[in-house]
Amino acid sequence: MSFKELTEMIKVARGEKLADHVIKGAKIVDVFSGEIIEGDIAMKGEWIAGIGDYEGVETTELDGGYLVPGLIDAHVHIESSMVSPPHYAAGVLPLGTTAVVADPHEIANVMGPKGVRLMLKLSRNLPLSVFIMVPSCVPATHMETSGAEIDAPEIGELLKEDGVIGLAEMMNYPGILFCDEGVLAKISVSRGRIIDGHAPGLSGKDLQCYIAAGIMSDHECTEPGEALEKLRAGMNIMIREGTGARNLDTLLPIVTPENSRRIMFASDDLHPPEILGRGHIDYMIRRAIEYGLDPITAIRIGSFNAASYFRLDHLGALGPGKMANILWIEDLDNFHPAMVWAKGKLVAKDGVLTPAAIREPAIAPPPTMNPASFDVDSFRIEADKGSRAHVIQIIPGQLITNHLIEEITVENDKAVSNIEKDILKMAVIERHRATGNIGLGFVSGFGLKKGAIAGSVAHDSHNLIVIGTSDEDIDAAAKAVVRIGGGFAVASEGKTLATLPLTLAGLMSLSSIEEVKSELDKMKAVTAELGCKIEDPFMMMGFMALPVIPKLKLTDKGLVDVEQFKIINLFE
Repeated sequence: MSFKELTEMIKVARGEKLADHVIKGAKIVDVFSGEIIEGDIAMKGEWIAGIGDYEGVETTELDGGYLVPGLIDAHVHIESSMVSPPHYAAGVLPLGTTAVVADPHEIANVMGPKGVRLMLKLSRNLPLSVFIMVPSCVPATHMETSGAEIDAPEIGELLKEDGVIGLAEMMNYPGILFCDEGVLAKISVSRGRIIDGHAPGLSGKDLQCYIAAGIMSDHECTEPGEALEKLRAGMNIMIREGTGARNLDTLLPIVTPENSRRIMFASDDLHPPEILGRGHIDYMIRRAIEYGLDPITAIRIGSFNAASYFRLDHLGALGPGKMANILWIEDLDNFHPAMVWAKGKLVAKDGVLTPAAIREPAIAPPPTMNPASFDVDSFRIEADKGSRAHVIQIIPGQLITNHLIEEITVENDKAVSNIEKDILKMAVIERHRATGNIGLGFVSGFGLKKGAIAGSVAHDSHNLIVIGTSDEDIDAAAKAVVRIGGGFAVASEGKTLATLPLTLAGLMSLSSIEEVKSELDKMKAVTAELGCKIEDPFMMMGFMALPVIPKLKLTDKGLVDVEQFKIINLFE
């Protein structure tokens, strides 16, 4: 803020000059004191100049209701929305989210530092405030092939970028526990900044070690006991409610008046159908209030707590000197933002974005699909009758999986899918460096009766992942994804039934979030016709390649026993 702007702000705050805009007629939720207070909100440019009795050049007269701070998502991968940051902003602003803390880990694993800087570029000059955490694990582990690497010196350089506020989720907790030199170097170069965690199930002395290294938060808790242990050890807990991982209802019982200030809401990975249908952080606040949480506490968890944790002192509250991110809610017990101001401007009303609120910069996505050639024979698995294999079993609503050992169906000395037992073949094809790596395995829980689904969204290295009932359909679906330059595909009987192109790094579309939702809904309907019983099979499929969340996952290098943190043989 310049000297002139500061002078103007002071004059407005003292009532010596008219505010640019004043909001009147509603009560104000004060997250500092936990009270409902009376007063007008006076804005000067992007900022709140004061709360009290004010007049302005423009005035919005409201008929009751409540003014609350703009909401903050404490941890999100924008890439998982499958749209670019401007289109993501267009999707979440009408829901009351005015700021997000984003980890561009997904695009970084495809494009490296260039991907991080691209997300910074696309996030600038938006009414949505986007703060970037530098990806800490690119690649996430040594057990997969990513498109790039980010080491400690590069993290140090990225931390200097405007809009970067800390080090993103440190997923490689074994690297900390066993004092890996590279991992500790990344933490060392980030000292003095916020360092987020990612440690599903970590407990006891291993948890103490992890926190002692400087890790400050965790968003991977799936059980109340786990969350409470981490809270008691000094961590801040982000309760997650995404598309693939839904932990809100399970973890709400841990919230008390004593610990609520150390709890935040986060979406992590959220697809367009959930954003536009269920909602975002607003949905989490509604659910928390329905559960019985005090509305002001729920609002504080969805706004002020994240601002405090990330040292974003200008956000998360309504008060003098705060950014004018303001929501008007008619009824706190039915939390639906009717009007949304972001950076001092009205950006949404009744769930609809105001015209020209967002301008999208033009970009030409670089090609990122570069697998070695493959064919049907690439997916054959030699096996003897009676062979027992390690099988990934999905757990609905969770990212963790079960580790089964099952007898595999063998035909003509080849292991094949068993549709009746719902044990399907799965492949992960390296797509960045044309290495020819293909990891092969089996997964249970998708329920496909025929056909195959494939995608270039496969956490964390985002290789080409495919699950199917036959090698022919696996081949057809995988080739369809390559042909469209990245995205999702469904195939059956050797024919492509549906595709969703994601041409930006194989992760994001340049279309609107509404268009992507429509296309994804069609993809899901086609997949359901093939027998799939999962609500969002594409989100779930992408996490079957994530070797930092227990228990069993598949990468381009093979089957990973996450608890042992090593690659194991497919057969017992």
